[in-house]
Amino acid sequence: MTNETPEFWEKSFTEKQEMWGFEPAKSAILTKDFFLRHGVRNVLVPGFGYGRNAQVLRENGMKVTGIEISQTAIKMARKHYGNEMMIYHGSVTDMPFDYEKYEGIFCYALIHLLDAPERQKLIRDCYAQLHTGGYMVFTVISKAAPTYGTGTLLSKDRYEMFGGVNMYFYDRASIQAEFGNAGLFEVSEVTENYPFFLVKCQKL
Repeated sequence: MTNETPEFWEKSFTEKQEMWGFEPAKSAILTKDFFLRHGVRNVLVPGFGYGRNAQVLRENGMKVTGIEISQTAIKMARKHYGNEMMIYHGSVTDMPFDYEKYEGIFCYALIHLLDAPERQKLIRDCYAQLHTGGYMVFTVISKAAPTYGTGTLLSKDRYEMFGGVNMYFYDRASIQAEFGNAGLFEVSEVTENYPFFLVKCQKL
């Protein structure tokens, strides 16, 4: 069971609204810079939320398409950022929602909420929707996080915590294991509210 469920996120967004503020995550800014350097113009954002990380991409000339499980979050995105973006309502576990090919995919702090088969499917689905030469960037939580090893152990490196959040914690070995066949070429560390890895892949 994952927490990629409509009920979990509807409750979160309904109760907490713009819970992360409007400033983009550090990972989103780094990804924006990376995409600009490589001429990426159209981007898919699975786990769109209410759009704070997509907006920094749009402000820099990129066309953004989103996937978001929470209807409340989509309404918030429309309120703050307008109706120009295509945002599919549904779970990333049900990808693909279209058959477009994207030059870039940015998936922030989402994949570690999924179980192992769902993580594998998400990586495959994202890779399948990249243009040849395109890039996908994932932000994943690190075992260096203070919450690693707390809560209820569900499976290796995966814990239930915070009243029902299921979280898988990555290290460089598990990143290699999961992304190694998807064009993985760079892993770097980035600190947000937790320590994360920024995982970059290219479709060759």
